[in-house]
Amino acid sequence: MTAAAFVTTIGARFETEEFDPNTVTPGVLGFIAIFLVAAVAVLLVLDMTRRVRRTRYRGEIKEQLDAEEAEAAAVAEAERALRRDQPE
Repeated sequence: MTAAAFVTTIGARFETEEFDPNTVTPGVLGFIAIFLVAAVAVLLVLDMTRRVRRTRYRGEIKEQLDAEEAEAAAVAEAERALRRDQPE
């Protein structure tokens, strides 16, 4: 039996069965499953926010350290230049 024939057979079977769409509900199991998916999504968003914030702070601190290092190097170079220019 091919897949197309199987789908057609199943589709025909469901078309002949009568059911009340108002009585079809996901039930407690469906509620629990959706609740768990929502809880996991919220936890993932919180974790992602924490990681993005940490990465941003690390970048800011790295920039500050680089600026301080460049300033210290400039001061050291200026002091060396002053020592070279002063007569002994």
